[in-house]
Amino acid sequence: MSVDPIMKLQSGRAFPMGASFDGEGVNFAVFSAHARAIELCLFDEQGRHEIARLQLPGHTQDVWHGYLPGARPGLIYGLRASGPWRPDHGHWFNPSKLLLDPWAREIVGQFEWDDLHLGGQAAAWASPDANAHPDRILRELRPDLRDNASSALKARVVADEVDWGGDRAPLHDADDTVLYELHVKGFTRCHPAIPEALRGTYAGLAHPASLAHLQRLGITAVSLLPVHQHLDERRLVGQGLVNYWGYNTLGFFAPDPRLAASASSGRAVRDEFRSMVRALHHAGIEVILDVVFNHTCESDERGPLLSWRGLDNASWYRLDHDRPGVYVNDTGCGNTLDLRQPRVLQFVLDSLRYWAGCLHVDGFRFDLATVLGRAEHGFDTCGAFFKAIAQDPVLAGKKMIAEPWDLGPGGYQLGSFPAGWFEWNDRFRDTMRGWWLQHKATRGEFARRLC
Repeated sequence: MSVDPIMKLQSGRAFPMGASFDGEGVNFAVFSAHARAIELCLFDEQGRHEIARLQLPGHTQDVWHGYLPGARPGLIYGLRASGPWRPDHGHWFNPSKLLLDPWAREIVGQFEWDDLHLGGQAAAWASPDANAHPDRILRELRPDLRDNASSALKARVVADEVDWGGDRAPLHDADDTVLYELHVKGFTRCHPAIPEALRGTYAGLAHPASLAHLQRLGITAVSLLPVHQHLDERRLVGQGLVNYWGYNTLGFFAPDPRLAASASSGRAVRDEFRSMVRALHHAGIEVILDVVFNHTCESDERGPLLSWRGLDNASWYRLDHDRPGVYVNDTGCGNTLDLRQPRVLQFVLDSLRYWAGCLHVDGFRFDLATVLGRAEHGFDTCGAFFKAIAQDPVLAGKKMIAEPWDLGPGGYQLGSFPAGWFEWNDRFRDTMRGWWLQHKATRGEFARRLC
């Protein structure tokens, strides 16, 4: 669409978050508690050239918002955030860097690792004592003022209204559930009865050969390893490798296009995912998603400014109380999302509701789920996240499965999750596997784990 570059934004609304089309225009809303201003940047249809930059005029309870009359689905946009540059205090505001909307339904562009996407000058981290004295580096770090918009990832406004054609979830009781954990690509890649063009894709999992195999096994639910759009870590890319498993999320509302046979557009990817869900449901099989809400793909203080860090690092992530430039790393992945912040909690719930309500998934398996229940002084079984799930009309009836540990203090919480939650029981799993494969396992341990 064409946008008048001198058009002014109206104030709009602070809800819902992200970009929402109402039939006459698009409302934009983004959270930042510490920004001084947020700019909406509009791009051409290829997402290469910035054609307008408009400051969001509304500011309500830490949400910056604006309404663009006449804007329609298909519009490509990014964000710029102005505020304090104090990495040693947890603030990484740098308006030279274009940021992705955390609530983006569709992501535009192919990310390539480059120092251009770092918030601060990369040379600082080349210092011989950078590892020993990160606080000094953060204190002295200068912002990188080069504009990265031409190669940064952007969001596209979408308006999905889908006729599900009477799709019904199988709704198997917990006692009757037989769960099969699988990787969409790995499960379908080598199946000889799946057409080669569909192998490794959502469409391949929906193929009759896949469904028949699962039904022969007596499977009632598939637990899909991460299908959220993710980023390959820079270290892996430098070695010519990829993050095959996908535990490095970039788009918490976007099915990964690398797992789609029809990746010509974001809409095509979503439609293929929906068709997979519909086919599995028709075969009597529920769909559980492995989701990663414990960290993001921005890594530690040496990572890029992609979205959350540039919008409000100190609110999105847990920072060391005594050294606020350094991340709490209960995940082992460089950062930890801070669900004590209400807007971060809202972000997680919005994502879950989107996948459950708009994409019809039947439940979630939470990676490093102890993080989700970490309060001020450790894990809390009655934490805000669990209460929010329990009362939510969209999520309350879904299957919730915890990986009941993280890498932080007191992180092993097997048996501590709320009533109604399932938990990955690693000790039971390992003992049973060892017993049946005649590895090291005693009858006493077998009996204990079974009980």
